[in-house]
Amino acid sequence: MRAIQVTTLDGPKAVQLLDLPEPTGDGQVVVEVHAVGVNFPDVLQTRGLYQIKPPLPFVPGSEVAGTVVSGPGFAPGQRVVGFCGWGGYAERVAVDPSMTFALPDALTFAQGAALPMNYLTVDFALQHRTQLQPGETVLVQGAAGGIGVATTQLAKALGARVIAVVSTEDKEATARAAGADEVVVGMDFKGAVKELTGGVGVDVVMDPVGGDRFTDSLRCLKREGRLLVV
Repeated sequence: MRAIQVTTLDGPKAVQLLDLPEPTGDGQVVVEVHAVGVNFPDVLQTRGLYQIKPPLPFVPGSEVAGTVVSGPGFAPGQRVVGFCGWGGYAERVAVDPSMTFALPDALTFAQGAALPMNYLTVDFALQHRTQLQPGETVLVQGAAGGIGVATTQLAKALGARVIAVVSTEDKEATARAAGADEVVVGMDFKGAVKELTGGVGVDVVMDPVGGDRFTDSLRCLKREGRLLVV
């Protein structure tokens, strides 16, 4: 099978397209990959900078969507999403059955491959870490990115009001399409948030950006507010 392999830790430009043996399964679900997610950890792994460091050489790619070739608990040809950790940048990958999920027909393979890293991270962050409640207000930094879009959609589904922050005007449409109630463009968001909340502040900040935004994100919180660094 064709696969993208990391052979040296010199960054994305050093990866190679190679012919590698297909996975045999051995109690795992073998998936024919139709779509694979591209995430920041994948980039870090090409430089050996992520906390999970597969031994060289390895095939990156942590989340895939495709059809089942073989394996326990699933029928051949069934549409699935798999969280494989690495190995996804290949025509086939073996996934632990506990990390393999049926993909609803309403979702495309590309949509399915975008679910595990972003949406499960955000679901855990909002419901477990912050225990977000209906009616609360969430400020979303980097709202046009993967974590930002997932946060906006899930926060709205949980009954929250969403104020989205994007860096440029061309990203505003993405944030609004995800369901944001309000969108603030640019780094000077603190004053806008104060005005939009009547001076009270927000209950939750989701911050996947960090850097210079962090301090003003803290200043946007109301009393007993929660800030998530993802």
